[in-house]
Order: sequence, then structure tokens, then C-alpha cells
Amino acid sequence: MFSIALDFFSGIKIAESSNQTTRKFWFWLSISINLGFLGFFKYYNFFVESFTEGVANFGFKINPLTLDILLPVGISFYTFHGLSYVIDIYKERIPAEKNIVDYSVFVSFFPLLVAGPIERATHLLPQIKRERQFDYEKAVDGLRQILWGLFKKIVIADQCAQYANDIFNHSSEYSGSTLVLGAVFFAFQIYGDFSGYSDIALGTARLLGIDLLRNFAFPYFSRDIAEFWRRWHISLSSWFRDYLYIPLGGSKVGMWQKIRNTFVIFLVSGFWHGANWTFIIWGLLHALYIMPSIIFQTNRKNIDIVAKGKFLPSIKEVFQVALTFSLVVFAWIFFRANNVEHALDYISKIFSSSLFTSVKYDGDDFKKVLFLLLFIFMAIEWLGRENQFAIAKLGQSWKPVFRYLFYYMILIAIFWFCGKKEQFIYFQF
Repeated sequence: MFSIALDFFSGIKIAESSNQTTRKFWFWLSISINLGFLGFFKYYNFFVESFTEGVANFGFKINPLTLDILLPVGISFYTFHGLSYVIDIYKERIPAEKNIVDYSVFVSFFPLLVAGPIERATHLLPQIKRERQFDYEKAVDGLRQILWGLFKKIVIADQCAQYANDIFNHSSEYSGSTLVLGAVFFAFQIYGDFSGYSDIALGTARLLGIDLLRNFAFPYFSRDIAEFWRRWHISLSSWFRDYLYIPLGGSKVGMWQKIRNTFVIFLVSGFWHGANWTFIIWGLLHALYIMPSIIFQTNRKNIDIVAKGKFLPSIKEVFQVALTFSLVVFAWIFFRANNVEHALDYISKIFSSSLFTSVKYDGDDFKKVLFLLLFIFMAIEWLGRENQFAIAKLGQSWKPVFRYLFYYMILIAIFWFCGKKEQFIYFQF
């Protein structure tokens, strides 16, 4: 409530003032308090503990005060909503909102509050303000996206989580080949978990006549890292592009500045995910991955979806997708690991002679079912890759009996596998 009031009144003060000094005062007041809250709740302990470890290396021992407090629900997301709103007013891209109820709904709209997508006032506020009428076709489409989101979360992500969690938590007990499988399971877990939540959020909003920003566009079919980041967590990537990368000069500067800007974006992106060096290294790895595209200016090479208009990709595209997916999976190890030491131990075990041994894991019978589920999932995603979500158009030309049979099969799978509850991964951010 305080953040909403701060940005609402700051926006009005910025818009109404013709004095540049006054405008800057309210602008920086809002920015600094918003980032101050985010830094205090999310990063205070990280900085204190890192400082303590740093001075300990020089022989000094201190016992700093750390905080044991709950992270406010959705703070990373609603803070970015407020920041973009104030920045857009300051840059005179939008007028200040005078209705505090409409502004409050924009910041705290319930489908996106806890895990995004990160919305813009230019996109969401006009939809909140205008009169909406129930649209049957839009509502059906929303329910269809909710259904697919639940399938991703419960049938794919939660089942992969059982294996990924056990393998990562007991990584010292497994061979390198099994650890590779664990990393792959986590890759599907986080994709099904986060994109599944986004589908549920977008579908729920569409039931209410509101279109939210698309957050995922089949990222695991990307042919290079630049394309992956145009398709993964799109609302966050575009936010950093518009409010950090471009103000730093974007791509309209010299090569060294371009490289610097890219590293800044990815390091901040990693830090946004959490106060842990593992996230920062994850961001750094992606910055290194994307460097060839930046240096050789090929980052806009793969704009359209892979094999657009075709049933199968070319051999070259298969190789490109496999290489990109492998790089992403490797970086996910740092994202999932408890700490840097855990990640390095995990990786060193992979790159050992045990990598060439057979995978050994308890529960092989269910693992076969999971492989079948992943195959079906990726096949459906592939068939629907040119649409907003996988089953947006899939089955629309079928006879009603077959189309509804398809939907009921998805629904039965959701209820069949919904026994064990797994928290959404991005709730922690």
C-alpha cells in the first residue's frame, strides 16, 4: 500500500510540475525508496554476509546483525511495475493516473502479482480504465490457456521436480550421467513451472477481458542464446532492455560499450532473481554465451520461430537447437544449486569418467512414464509453436468429439498427477 501511494502521488507531482528540479526530486525519491525497499528486504543479508566473509579473509572477525524476516509477496514484480510507471511519466511517455483505484489495480492485479508477467502502465492501465464486456470466445481461449498452464505445472514441472530435487540434493551419490539427467529434469521443471504459471495468469486475465504481456514463446526451440532471451521471461528481458540497456546506450555505441551494457544487463538479471552468487554466475554465463552474437552482430539473425511453416526442422536447425539447449541446461545448474561450491562439485562430477556410465536411479518404471510425458509435451509444443500457446489452435479443426476428448485427456492427466504439491519456483523471487 505504501509503494502504491508513493508512486501514485510521485507520478502526479512529476506530471504537474514544470520545474525540472522538482520533477527530478519526485522522480528520484520514488526510484530510491522503491529500490531501497527491494534492497533491504531481498539483499540486506546477502551484502552483510558477503562483507563478513570478505573481511574474514584478512583476519577480521565480525558478528553483524542479519534479518530474519519474510519477503513481501511479489515485491520484485510490483516494484518493477511502479518503477516503469514513474519512469514513463518522467520521460513523458504517459500521463499521470488520477484514479488511485485504477492505479492500485494496475500494480496489484492478482493474476500477475506473485510471479508476473511484469506489466507496463502503457499496456495494462488503459485496459483497466475502459469498460469491459464478457467475450465468450476470449473466455474460452483463456480457459484453454489455463488448462495448458496447469498441465505444464502439475504434469511436467512437478513430476520433473521429484527427480531434479533428489538428484541435486544428493548429487554426491550419483554418476555424471545421472547428474546430466538431473540438470535436464530441472530445465523442464523450471520451464513448465514458470511458463505454466504465466499461462494460468494470462488465461485468468483473459477471462476478465484483459490481455497481459506474453511471457514465453517456446524458448527451448531457440537456435541461439539471443533468440532464447527473446523467448524466455519476455516481460523481464524487455523491461531491462527498455529501462536499463537502452538508457546505457544500447547497441548504438561502440563495441566495448555494447559489451559492457550486455554484461550489466545479465548481471542485474541474475541479481534480480535472488541474493546468491549462483544467480550472478548464471547471469554471467548467459552474458558470455551471447557475446559471439554481439561481437559478430548476429543477435537478430533468428527472429521467426524455428522451421516456420514446416513440419520438421533442418539438420542444421536441429544442431543449433540442441547446442543452445545444452548451454542453457549447463547454466541452470548454477541457478538450481544451493551455493557455488555445490554447483562446481556437481559440474566436476559430470565431467568425470562416470559421465560415460549408464544412468542409475531408483524408480526407473516411473522414469519411463516421465520420459513419455516429456515426449508428448514437447511434441504438442512443437505442433503449436507458431501460436500464442501450444494448444491455442491445436484441435480447432477437429470434430468436436475428438477436440473435447483431447481436452479431457489433458484434464485427466492433471488430476492423475496432482497428488504431490510443489510450490511455484518464481514465488521466491
